Amino acid sequence: MGKIGYITDMKEWMEGFSFSFPIKVRFSETDMFGHLNNTVPFTYFEQARIEYFKSLGFMQDWVDTKIETIPVVADLQCDYLRQVFFDENINIMVKAASVGNSSVDIHYLGKREDGTPCFVGRGTVVQISRHTGKPVAWTDEMKRLFAGCSPAMTEKA
Repeated sequence: MGKIGYITDMKEWMEGFSFSFPIKVRFSETDMFGHLNNTVPFTYFEQARIEYFKSLGFMQDWVDTKIETIPVVADLQCDYLRQVFFDENINIMVKAASVGNSSVDIHYLGKREDGTPCFVGRGTVVQISRHTGKPVAWTDEMKRLFAGCSPAMTEKA
């Protein structure tokens, strides 16, 4: 496995996750060799991210059209470590690695039931105004909730 820029120590990084979302690899998500298609982890990241945000209590407001703020993905990447196959059970782990004024760096870990990592990823989510498209700062409560689910989280300067 090559160096992954957002992971300094893989063991320590993996221990920092507390939120998990289970996925079973569907046949339609694989190629003719039975391997998971390389685009599918991004869908898994989205599913797990939404469940993570629900667990924090954020999605309930974001889907209410009367509320001004919504989350948008500013960037997203995936690093593939091992092949994944049809019918495997994968846990998608999610954590807030660092939080800025209106953005959060979300990290992802896809691992098999035996704990073996298959793929990892990260992405920036920005809270914006649905009316202006401009960033909207996280409340102190939101920052506290991010920190509560990710004890190793650092705040961006």
